[in-house]
Amino acid sequence: MAGPSNKQKASGHNDGRGPRSELSTLDFAAAGGDVARALAECAGKMEVHEGGDDFSSIAEEAAVLYANGQNDAAAAVLAAFVDSLPIGQGEFMWMMLIDLYKLTGMRAEFDERVIAYARSFEKSPPAWDVADAPAQKSKSSSPSVAMGAALTEEVGKQFVRVRETALKHGAVRIDLSRLRSADDAGCTLFRDLVGALREQGVTVKLSGCAAVAAMLGGQVTVGQAENRNMWLLLLDMLQHTDDMDRFEEVAVDYAVTFEVSPPSWEAPSMEAMATTTDIESTPAAPQGFALEGELLGANAEGIRKLAAYAADHAAVEVDCSRLRRVDFVAAGSLFNVLSTLQGQGKLVSLNRVNAMVAALLRVMGIDQVARLQIQA
Repeated sequence: MAGPSNKQKASGHNDGRGPRSELSTLDFAAAGGDVARALAECAGKMEVHEGGDDFSSIAEEAAVLYANGQNDAAAAVLAAFVDSLPIGQGEFMWMMLIDLYKLTGMRAEFDERVIAYARSFEKSPPAWDVADAPAQKSKSSSPSVAMGAALTEEVGKQFVRVRETALKHGAVRIDLSRLRSADDAGCTLFRDLVGALREQGVTVKLSGCAAVAAMLGGQVTVGQAENRNMWLLLLDMLQHTDDMDRFEEVAVDYAVTFEVSPPSWEAPSMEAMATTTDIESTPAAPQGFALEGELLGANAEGIRKLAAYAADHAAVEVDCSRLRRVDFVAAGSLFNVLSTLQGQGKLVSLNRVNAMVAALLRVMGIDQVARLQIQA
């Protein structure tokens, strides 16, 4: 029996065969050297529309750079390659570069490149969609840090590294969703860290605040004047979740306990508030599901929600038109979920994927366990 055609491979069509055996054995939840080793094992597994080793290797390199937040390096690799192409060739590579400019807010570069695209392919170029462009160029490359299960004085060394990273990038996301316990010393260190970073102009986005508020609420006692910073962190978390009623209740209890004036409510800015992974993944319609924003890390919430949603559906249409970035570890987790769903006989279609994300998904073999449709 003849194998799939190059056109089928390039479009991400899955012909019903199982996932590639080389990929199914990889541990994508690894970090550091393990990620690099897994990436090396993935090399050469992506095919692009025009075919050829040069096309696939450049697309692969740029996709991985972008997934790691190295936007400028990815743009440089793609621009140099596109500039070397003959007229009318390498359209997918052009689309990767154009999408990268749009995703990272590089309007001037985008405008210049789409003019050249129109001349090369004699067709109308993609439009700049303001709704898809980031408000700040640096937002898409903000580092993300996940806290462990306990917030104690032992996190001091970790906070030193967090502070250095945050100052370097001007922004940081801190995921608190794994916290299960805390003491006053740990709460003090955390509040000092966040306060110091904000005083230095660093954007700090916190996630998992609702769970932390519930945990801290069970560790403070009205009338016992102890663990003062734990009380204050509880009030901080309630402000971040925009729970004004609960905040006012706890503020009164705090005032009574420590015989001081109650703290005032200060509504958090939208920039300071975040969901668990800074993405929202909700059904776009009764027959579909949406992945939006960024999928970061092995425990990206959008992937968990997709798995839960697919449990009740034989076929899942996933709208990825607002999906900006998927990092390497999250892509591995997505592959594992989609591979499991394929084994259960479920058909998943990832629709309207931007070219930069699509290239990484092909590197990871996701086009072998789900149908992949590139955004027009």
